[in-house]
Amino acid sequence: MRFFLPIFLSILLLALSGCQDESSQKDATQSKKESNPSTQEDKSKFILEGINGEKIVLHVKDKGFVFEGFEKKIVLLNFFTTWCPPCVGQMPHLASLQNRYKENLVIIGVILEENQDNQEIINFINNNNVEFTLTNSKENFRLSTHIGGIESIPYMILYDKDGDYFKHYSGAIPEEMLEVDINKLL
Repeated sequence: MRFFLPIFLSILLLALSGCQDESSQKDATQSKKESNPSTQEDKSKFILEGINGEKIVLHVKDKGFVFEGFEKKIVLLNFFTTWCPPCVGQMPHLASLQNRYKENLVIIGVILEENQDNQEIINFINNNNVEFTLTNSKENFRLSTHIGGIESIPYMILYDKDGDYFKHYSGAIPEEMLEVDINKLL
């Protein structure tokens, strides 16, 4: 019985911390450099591709982004992978927030996996009751580099209704904590 508490605490700490995969991050960075030479990049905007073909355009500004089509909405960017247990565990909570605040909040899932087939993502959406937009493109990696790089996932950034940076979160975050911050921006 005396061994139970340290084991339980270790498992809890692992579940609440983020996932990190240095080899795939290095591969993604190398691939990104090869496919997007800096001389060809438009550094003033990002065009993320949704699973259903929709385009989400982010225009860079001093303190964040102008989220085209989502002006005057709070935006939560959720950087994640489908193989990360804390990322997957957070999906129902994000869907709940999206449903509760649908008039004022937009959640955009930014997948950080290379060569992920959209059909696999659709299966992921169906299996995990994801009720917000997921993006799957090489532009996701360029965006993650622009914001300073992602060291661990899940990693989320909350922007106010003007598209200005408000707060970021690294690792699994309780739904209630996110809700408090969303209410501060309403």
